[in-house]
Amino acid sequence: MSGTFGKGHHLHLIDGSAFIFRAYHALPPLTRKSDGLPIGAVAGFCNMLHRYVEGNTGPDAPTHAAVIFDKGSHTFRNEMYDLYKANREAMPEDLRPQIPLTRTATEAFNIACKEKEGYEADDIIATLAVQARAAGGRCTIISSDKDLMQLVGDGVEMLDAMKNRTIDREGVFEKFGVYPERVVDVQALAGDSVDNVPGAPGIGIKTAALLINEYGDLDALLKRAEEIKQPKRRQTLIDHADQIRLSRKLVLLDENTPLDFTLDDLEVREPDADKLLGFLADMEFRTLSKRVAEVLGKEAPVIEEPKVVENGGEVAEIPFDQAGYEQISDAKTLQAWIDRIYEFGYVAVDTETTGLDEMVADLVGISLCVEPGKACYIPLLHKSHSADDLFGSDDLAEGQIQTEEALRMLTPMLTDPSIIKIGQNMKYDSKIFAQVGIAVAPIDDTMLMSYAMHAGLHGHGMDTLSERYLGHTPIPIKPLLGSGKSAITFDKVPLADAVPYAAEDADITLRLWQLFKPQLHRVQVTKVYETLERPLVPVLAAMERSGIKVDRDTLSRMSNAFAQKMAGLEDEIYEMVGRKFNVGSPAQVGEVLFEDMGLEGGKKGANGKYSTGATILEDLATEHDFPKRILDWRQLSKLKSTYTDALQEHINKDTGRVHTSYSIAGASTGRLASTDPNLQNIPIRSEEGRRIREAFVAEEDKVLVALDYSQIELRILAHIANIPALKQAFKDGLDIHAMTASEMFDVPLDEMTPDVRRQAKAINFGVIYGISGFGLARNLRIPRAEAQGFIDRYFERFPGIRTYMDDTKAFAKEHGYVQTLFGRKINTPEIAAKGPRAGFAQRAAINAPIQGTAADVIRRAMIRMPDAIKDIPATMLLQVHDELLFEVEKGAEDDLIKAARDVMENAADPVVKLDVKLTVDAGIGSNWAEAH
Repeated sequence: MSGTFGKGHHLHLIDGSAFIFRAYHALPPLTRKSDGLPIGAVAGFCNMLHRYVEGNTGPDAPTHAAVIFDKGSHTFRNEMYDLYKANREAMPEDLRPQIPLTRTATEAFNIACKEKEGYEADDIIATLAVQARAAGGRCTIISSDKDLMQLVGDGVEMLDAMKNRTIDREGVFEKFGVYPERVVDVQALAGDSVDNVPGAPGIGIKTAALLINEYGDLDALLKRAEEIKQPKRRQTLIDHADQIRLSRKLVLLDENTPLDFTLDDLEVREPDADKLLGFLADMEFRTLSKRVAEVLGKEAPVIEEPKVVENGGEVAEIPFDQAGYEQISDAKTLQAWIDRIYEFGYVAVDTETTGLDEMVADLVGISLCVEPGKACYIPLLHKSHSADDLFGSDDLAEGQIQTEEALRMLTPMLTDPSIIKIGQNMKYDSKIFAQVGIAVAPIDDTMLMSYAMHAGLHGHGMDTLSERYLGHTPIPIKPLLGSGKSAITFDKVPLADAVPYAAEDADITLRLWQLFKPQLHRVQVTKVYETLERPLVPVLAAMERSGIKVDRDTLSRMSNAFAQKMAGLEDEIYEMVGRKFNVGSPAQVGEVLFEDMGLEGGKKGANGKYSTGATILEDLATEHDFPKRILDWRQLSKLKSTYTDALQEHINKDTGRVHTSYSIAGASTGRLASTDPNLQNIPIRSEEGRRIREAFVAEEDKVLVALDYSQIELRILAHIANIPALKQAFKDGLDIHAMTASEMFDVPLDEMTPDVRRQAKAINFGVIYGISGFGLARNLRIPRAEAQGFIDRYFERFPGIRTYMDDTKAFAKEHGYVQTLFGRKINTPEIAAKGPRAGFAQRAAINAPIQGTAADVIRRAMIRMPDAIKDIPATMLLQVHDELLFEVEKGAEDDLIKAARDVMENAADPVVKLDVKLTVDAGIGSNWAEAH
């Protein structure tokens, strides 16, 4: 059927971006053999287009079709609201060169390919859908994007191609609680964190739908906001009306996008066989070329076979099927599984527990997997479910082996040195097993393999890795456990649901291991994984299980003292202003600063409130006393809520100690992160912050010993950037900050003032972190021009630093990563970004080899420490950046200091021979503050 588009015609509009990102995440990273060009997303995209073309035949086939793309990231919406989509993650580096190829692919399939500068693909889709509807034809939008749901109805429908599900008016109502004509109103209220559409704070989709259904539409709701009974909701709508109206403009699709083509130009055309097969051959897509050639009745092009199988893609090809998952309910079946594990020599292991805190969680079940697609779950503590049990039961469900018997059978295998136990975040599982007396070893960890290869590119959680490298979305936990007050623990999950969920985790872990293990060598990070990542797991697990004693009474007294001090500050603040207000409310602080007091520099955000972040207050504090008081109050408030109050909740009732959890793969540079509670962020610059460490105490007859690297990052900088003056100063044991001040300001060392030294110290550390003139001015509370002058003079005196910075940025731009001295790769995907992100990415790239090398050094020290102190009555408790904290029996302090200092000062050997010797300061005390 041809002629002018109208009745009887059927238009298909494909959301190109959705196809691309789905394709990118569905396949392991793939490169073209001949030149290494990334082509994984293009391969997936072409497969999807081929399936689309082959699957759309018959009476309902499209007569017209187009793939619609986004032309660029800047559109008319950015003119309306400069923060629109500002928090979107940057496009992955390996996807960027593939985007133009997806356009070429679309043209090769002879499908219309359309985009428009300044408009989003959604606007073009909206315009074409409305035109098709007006002409009396039908339109199917192939996408699951919620933003397009406002178009559904009167001959326009959506098709979620991944789920093969049509979304009509009822489908939209199911998603939004309103029909398509009111979707924009709901989105304007709920906002969108992905696109950074502000909406109304605190109002989600459900509440928005309730309000719109009650009041009819957004304008009526805003007009009658005063009538709303809930005070918080009422005030939100009144205060944020302008922001809500702006949000409506941002989410409303432009149905009048100016197009330089018509619907008739989108008529379906047969592909040009030579052009399509030529493109597929250029891409080196062997399988797809054969498939397409067969359909077109042509000879498949000859493409030279590669010498190496790429990236273990076959692992991703085996389908995930719950039929391959088994529940183990008796000893005989378990023994058969153990026998199979011994045949293979490895097993993926995962534990299910009653919570995330390994110190108190109970082991509920264990999953095992030795072959992709075949896994089992051994339930141990699941509770029974009966129709009579309204409140659940404490009786165990049938079909479970006794815990003691299962663990007795599994322990020899879990501790056997000839069997590799593979986990995803194995530290967690090893601590769970340790709670029941099993020391699991040896181990492999897929999370740490990903971290060694992909640090800086994406997260390393199992869901992320599964979706990205296996093209599979794992069964979600939330529907099983619920949320909020009605949430249950895993032992209450029925076995029919628990088995596929738990077994799948082991299956995914095994597949990731089979995919990642050979890649470590190809990416040249085997040494990093084997020497810095994997051996750290048992060391950290032991530290976390040891914990540190915290004195509740000391914390309680501090909390009270902080509360009194805050009250005193509030009185001073009220006196300055002449009235009372909520000091803890940034909005009210903004009003006082910029309206009552009339200070300059006030800027309102999208919510119509003045911004009063720390940097703004610090700038004002250089000239005014009031913002200083607010900063002091905020610091005390944070210390009280985050530490002196919250730490009391973290004291384990059985051990009387606080057990933090370290994340090995948290920071891309190799630095450890600490959570629940975070003990690495306790401020030590203020006297109050330092005092919090007084609550961390040694047990009776023991003391705490702190060993701290002295200026390790400056020493590494002197080595990496090859700065003779700095190297010599460290060699001579000079005060490095005084030496820098002397070099920069031509002040003899014996005439050095504390103030000049303080400035030099700020510059020393600032330069490592790529500080700007603005940043240094704020730190030193001096004019920006003066601060910039200091930085310029610093580079004149130490030209090696500028050379190092320029070389590092150039290396990052060329290779997409930087490296530590020990070979750790830190990916820098944002290095080619434009605007403010570029500056941040460049500073991060400059700092990463320095901070990362320091992190590697302390990791090496920690890994060697257990052996070095095994004959000393001492335990390593904490790592805080450059410091290690030990608890040691009185009388053994000197032995511990000697052994630990020796390990720490020589940790780089023999891999890296530093030009500057590392030195370690030691301190002893009954509490952490004394020892530091």
